[in-house]
Amino acid sequence: MNKKKRPSALVVLCITALAFGLLSGCGAGSKSLGVIKLDSGRISGLHQDGIWTYLGIPYAKPPVGNLRWKPPEPPQHWSGTRQCIKFGPSCPQPPSDEQVGQTSEDCLYLNVWTPAKSSSEKLPVMVWIHGGAFAEGSGSEPTYNGRNLSKQGVVVVTINYRLGPFGFLAYPALSSESPHGVSGNYGLLDQTQALKWVKKNIAAFGGNPVNVTIFGESAGAESVDIHMVIPQSKGFFNRAISESGPQWHFGFLPPLSDLREAEKTGGQLATALGCSSAADPLAAMRAKSSEELITAWGWTEQKVCPPTGLQFFPVVDGWLLPDQPTTLFKEGKQHDIPLIIGSNKDDGSVFSELAGLNKVTAAEYESLIQSNAGDSAPEVLKMFPAETDAQVPTALSNLMTQMDFASFPRFVAGSVAKTKTKAFLYQFTRVPPTEMGAQLGAYHGSELPYVFGNLDTTQGYDQADLELSKIIMGYWTRFARTGDPNGGGQTEWPYYGPGDQNLALGDQITTNSGLYRAQIDLAERIYAGWNQ
Repeated sequence: MNKKKRPSALVVLCITALAFGLLSGCGAGSKSLGVIKLDSGRISGLHQDGIWTYLGIPYAKPPVGNLRWKPPEPPQHWSGTRQCIKFGPSCPQPPSDEQVGQTSEDCLYLNVWTPAKSSSEKLPVMVWIHGGAFAEGSGSEPTYNGRNLSKQGVVVVTINYRLGPFGFLAYPALSSESPHGVSGNYGLLDQTQALKWVKKNIAAFGGNPVNVTIFGESAGAESVDIHMVIPQSKGFFNRAISESGPQWHFGFLPPLSDLREAEKTGGQLATALGCSSAADPLAAMRAKSSEELITAWGWTEQKVCPPTGLQFFPVVDGWLLPDQPTTLFKEGKQHDIPLIIGSNKDDGSVFSELAGLNKVTAAEYESLIQSNAGDSAPEVLKMFPAETDAQVPTALSNLMTQMDFASFPRFVAGSVAKTKTKAFLYQFTRVPPTEMGAQLGAYHGSELPYVFGNLDTTQGYDQADLELSKIIMGYWTRFARTGDPNGGGQTEWPYYGPGDQNLALGDQITTNSGLYRAQIDLAERIYAGWNQ
């Protein structure tokens, strides 16, 4: 993949530096590169406007050859000083609109932005886990550039991890070769390995290894939620921020499978690859190229909602992930840490469009609700009516927004509220003044440019958006610093409790209560019935 002719190293350096505003000109105007000693060797980066940037740092060995579908191993040592001035490759993935750059199975790299002037500053650390349905995306996407967020006084880290069948393939032969008898969660193990790397090395960047916040959106937020209940992740982070990461699924997003069910999916991939009848199917699968794996996988965004085809997601394997996250939260088995969690006012609009719901008739909609909601179907149809075909997309968008994306955050916030620590619930309500905002409202992922401070005014963002971005970055970074987002002269954000409080982040910053209470109460009754 990405076999275009490579430019010269000098051109690459110039383009990389200019693209991220790191130099005022190539070969002039830059400060000398800072050299940092890691446990695996020395690295250098780029400095401009008070921020040091280190890109493409390996945090594990390349998971290629016999290391494909194995837990990540610490990176190999290198001699000399490694220049970390451009992003490492992203995990191979099907074509999409995401700007992920070069792809390769050698993809376990991370990036660091730090405002520290010395290693003794002990700044709070924020580790970003990107979204993309566990199938696409990268820590190098322009939206996630950490420079502006790091200017708020935090060290920002973005990571890559293995995706799709590279990161989440369960297969009987893989389970057999595992000392734990499991397979399928390699992408989650990559994330944990990155957190271990941060624990060991972030002090050299002026970060505090005992003050680490993990944050993510969509599949990245689901990852955050999962790490809160993974025993092996305990101690590697101290706070968490989860943005629009559902775990309950009203028939449109696939639930997490147990190991045996996931192994069946792995067997289907082996068959699609033509390896199931080989003398050693696993060796034959490891010999296939990444392009052959992606072709056999056949993933597209349209197959995620509703789920069709081969799906590769985190697995309830009984070892890394002992049970469904909902069950573990309900039983109070999550790590006892502060949490920010929330959703967007129109999270469901993107999924409604992806699923082609403009083609679903009102009769099909009613049948779909009845098959998912059972005895509660009349209540669901009353809350989300669609008497005509034209009303179906809006009804389903609202249903997914309220009964999936808003429902799970309230459940998790309530679970955390029963512990000694605090949870803070939010809803992002600002409709971006962009083409996508006009079409999809406060859509899934629309908060991301505000969180990272990367608003492109040429796309329509205005001064009100820039001010909202400052407010959100302030809440997020104060939370990373102290476990409490309040301060800075901003609207007081009450912690979640019996009053069902939440903060609206939009044209106005307001405190509210009872967000979609009737809809979420109904959702909880339906999902509880599913889990009996």
